[in-house]
Amino acid sequence: MNKINYQKELDKIISQNIEKKFIPTLLLHSCCAPCSSYVLEYLSQYFKITVLYYNPNISPSEEYEKRKEEQKRLIASMPFVYPVGIMDCEYNTQPFFAMAKGLEECPEGGQRCFACYDLRLRRTAREAAAGGFDYFTTTLSISPLKNAQKLNTLGFAAGEDFHVKFLPADFKKKEGYKRSIELSGKYSLYRQNYCGCVYSKRQENK
Repeated sequence: MNKINYQKELDKIISQNIEKKFIPTLLLHSCCAPCSSYVLEYLSQYFKITVLYYNPNISPSEEYEKRKEEQKRLIASMPFVYPVGIMDCEYNTQPFFAMAKGLEECPEGGQRCFACYDLRLRRTAREAAAGGFDYFTTTLSISPLKNAQKLNTLGFAAGEDFHVKFLPADFKKKEGYKRSIELSGKYSLYRQNYCGCVYSKRQENK
């Protein structure tokens, strides 16, 4: 099965909106400030963005709060073409651990991670539908360790279920990941050494 170039799909949507002189609203799920940096720089030229910080996978709570504050600091520091806001969420790991039950020994990048993508994408879709956003998407595809094909497949499915448009993307394209590293340096962002959950930290410690 041929892989879909989701960056090209995003380019088409942006071009169509420019032709219509339409500036859509976008609910952007973000996992952390470094991953969001390039995505915000790029998409804020074409969308009015609200960042959704929903990451029940992150442990411990101190790590969660540190990453959230970095996200807020970045939004306050970066210049944007169109405004960027943030929607905070409660810190509650219960949905993540309930989802991960039986998948604790899965390797990083496997079924547990796919289920985690789905958990966060569905919450984003739900909030986007409730808030009347034109689109929703996630920063996760910027990471070379994240499966963009799976992320987009799950995103479209969540969009269908909640009746809101998913914005396809593969943000590592166009040297997006490289740019995120440059922006992380420019804004002195905290770059964590594990994805966020106790299982990824365990693997990192090994």
